[in-house]
Amino acid sequence: MDIALAVGFFVLLAGLIGAWGYLSYIKPARIRQRLGDTIAEPEHQTALAPPNGPRTVVVTMVHRIGEKVPISPQDTKLARRYLISAGYRSDTAIRAYYGFKVLLMAIGFAASILLRGYVSNPVGGIVIIAGMTAAGFFLPNFIVERLITRRQERIRLSLPDALDLLVVCMEAGLGLDQAITAVARELRDTHPDISDEFGLVTLEMRHGKRRMEALKNLADRTGEPETRKLVATMIQADRFGTGVAEALRTHSDFMRVRRRQEAEERAAKVGVKLVFPIFFFILPAMMIVAAGPGVLALFKHLFPMMRNSG
Repeated sequence: MDIALAVGFFVLLAGLIGAWGYLSYIKPARIRQRLGDTIAEPEHQTALAPPNGPRTVVVTMVHRIGEKVPISPQDTKLARRYLISAGYRSDTAIRAYYGFKVLLMAIGFAASILLRGYVSNPVGGIVIIAGMTAAGFFLPNFIVERLITRRQERIRLSLPDALDLLVVCMEAGLGLDQAITAVARELRDTHPDISDEFGLVTLEMRHGKRRMEALKNLADRTGEPETRKLVATMIQADRFGTGVAEALRTHSDFMRVRRRQEAEERAAKVGVKLVFPIFFFILPAMMIVAAGPGVLALFKHLFPMMRNSG
């Protein structure tokens, strides 16, 4: 009974880890292709709509499940904001998100029912059912948060290059709007995330929104602190009539200095962080290798001599 329970728990844990890895590193690319790709450059507006290619059975089932889920307007607004921060702007992303939540919850419930037979304690069975069902329901939340964190990191690392290119374009005679369009086009291959965001800014301004409002929407979509600082710098420079190119150059230098300082800070913390692994893992192994033969020889020869002499 104990062996069967251990094997079942191991299979369940391996399945959850495999599903998390699949959804984190493989599935989002396919979901993005089916839910609608992000805008690569402002000239192409077809990226806002999902492609018309054939859908798989799983995706179709997930969408149908998501359509049946009753969602309040507040939850829909919050989920849409999270999905936009993760890079999913299609209208079908909400249905797919809640469809996956319901599907994984059902899978967790079914797996818990199968494992309940190996638990003799009824309270433990109830805990397993509730825990696995809740884990299946909240697993997409953790996946989306992970995707948001990774995307914000990519945007933060690409901002200095985008700022340098903005400064070059503006010093070459382009206005801020044209410079943003040029940066969105030039960074499409190297930094697609910031290119998508700048493309959306250009698209919003072309559809009649003010530049200040479009830039604020950029900060709200990404949710990245460095992007918010950049937007605040651009808005202030535009509002007070100062040189935008000079302000962007100063902000770019500040970001590079700050990145260098963060790297130095992390390097300085390495020695402190290595104390615990060295003390608990490396030092015991070294002690066993260094003192192990002597201790074995001591038990083998000295203790028998002491007993014989006594």
